[in-house]
Amino acid sequence: MEKNTAAFFDIDGTIYRNSLMIEHFKKLIKYEMVDPAVWYGKVKHSFNEWERRLLDFDIYLGELVEIYVKQLQGINKSYIEFIANQVINLNGDKIYKYSRDRIQHHKERGDLVFFISGSPDFLVSKMAEKYDITEYRASIYEVDEANNFTGELQGMWDSKNKLRSVKELIEKYNLDLGNCYAYGDTAGDYSMLKMVGKPIVINPNRELFMMIRKDPELSDKIRIIIERKDMIYKLSPYIEII
Repeated sequence: MEKNTAAFFDIDGTIYRNSLMIEHFKKLIKYEMVDPAVWYGKVKHSFNEWERRLLDFDIYLGELVEIYVKQLQGINKSYIEFIANQVINLNGDKIYKYSRDRIQHHKERGDLVFFISGSPDFLVSKMAEKYDITEYRASIYEVDEANNFTGELQGMWDSKNKLRSVKELIEKYNLDLGNCYAYGDTAGDYSMLKMVGKPIVINPNRELFMMIRKDPELSDKIRIIIERKDMIYKLSPYIEII
């Protein structure tokens, strides 16, 4: 049986220029489903520290996830889905030009395209629909019999869970890994990048960049893309960093 080729894309920071979950959290506050005091009392300090580059984004995001999940508990999924639609309608086109072009490139080639994201499933599913991709994997936010969020979730932001999802898709679609692509930006994407024959990182954070430099097998085959303003750069893993 002939094997298929595919492209695996992380979303936040790789396709979308920010975090879908953060945008969703802000909309929850705007629509008064979450008390604004939660943001100003528990989130704003970390957000400001990250904005000033005094706090690592992953630390800020980790704190935010914990608060976000707690605030969702007990809210009916229909309301969450309504706000998710607003988020994608307003933000779904705010993506990197390079990523947009690569998604289109893979679709035109006939490759399968997968989104593998730590963002909530109710957001990733709508991005997958918008860009008409093959399939997606995301963090699953669990609901009870009344369709209310329980506060429990199956996360997809770490390297281990992304690897598991990629392996499921490899088996399901009979993929030729040597000719497959993966796109990511953080350490959570490391295993996914390492598994394929054609890994590409887009605006990597320092942790992922250093992991690549310490891995000769990966650094020999990887492409590093930086997109800033209206310029796209291709870099070497061995450039000097400060």
